[in-house]
Amino acid sequence: MDKFDELIASSKPVLVDFFATWCGPCKMMMPILEEVKEKVGDSATIVKVDIDKEEALSDKYGIQVVPTLIIFKEGKELWRKSGVQSLASVVAALEENM
Repeated sequence: MDKFDELIASSKPVLVDFFATWCGPCKMMMPILEEVKEKVGDSATIVKVDIDKEEALSDKYGIQVVPTLIIFKEGKELWRKSGVQSLASVVAALEENM
């Protein structure tokens, strides 16, 4: 948990994908997130959090639907969406928060 708090305290945006291995829509997000990484490069960090392995984190952030994507910067939550998101909407949200 401490490492996660350090990670989201970054001055560059951190996109956290709360997912589950058994979740179909989460699997659909994987290639989209790979494309997001290609588009934004090192200007943002992308992290995946398995809700079944990190229950304390998913409870802390009130994750009730997977996938849930949250953008953090300097420890603050700036954007949150649940369900499969388009490449364009995720890239736009990251660029808006850079």
